[in-house]
Amino acid sequence: MPQLDPIREARRQWVAHGWDDAAPGMAMVTSIVRVHQLLMERIDAALRPHDLTFARYEILRLLAFTKFGALPMTRLGSLLQVHPTSVTSAVDRLEKQGFVRRSRGETDKRVVLCAITDTGRAVVEKATDALNGEVFAQPGLDDTQLVRLTDLLGVLRAGAGDHVVPGA
Repeated sequence: MPQLDPIREARRQWVAHGWDDAAPGMAMVTSIVRVHQLLMERIDAALRPHDLTFARYEILRLLAFTKFGALPMTRLGSLLQVHPTSVTSAVDRLEKQGFVRRSRGETDKRVVLCAITDTGRAVVEKATDALNGEVFAQPGLDDTQLVRLTDLLGVLRAGAGDHVVPGA
C-alpha cells in the first residue's frame, strides 16, 4: 500500500473542514518545519564528532571570520539574531571547551569581548569541512532550485522584518 504524504493529507483535511484559504499556507509552513527538522538532523550528525551544536558552531565561525577573532558579546547576539541569554549560554559552553575566552574591553571595561582560541579555530575549520561535505554541498536541490528557494525564503524573511538584499 502506498504511503501517504502527511502534509498533503493535512492540506486535504484543512480543505475538507472549510479552511480552504489557510490550507496552502498551512502546507507551506508545515513543509518548512519538516525540512528544518530533516536538515537539523544532518547538521547535528556532522557537528556531533566535534562536540558542537549549530548555535555554538555559528559563534565560532563568526569569530573566525573577523579580522581579530573577537567581538563584543552584544554584537555576537545582533549578528546571529539571537537573544543575549542564548549567546551567553553558548559562549559559556564554548569557554568550558576551551574554544573561546572572554575578556573586558581595554577602553571600556563594561564591554565583554568573546575571542576564539587556537583550539576553537582548529575545531571550527574541521566542523566547516564536515558541514560543507555532508550538508551544504549537497542539500538536495540543484543550483537553480537553490537560488529560487533562497529568494522565496528571503521574501518571507523580509516580510517578518529581516534585512534582506534581493538576489544576494
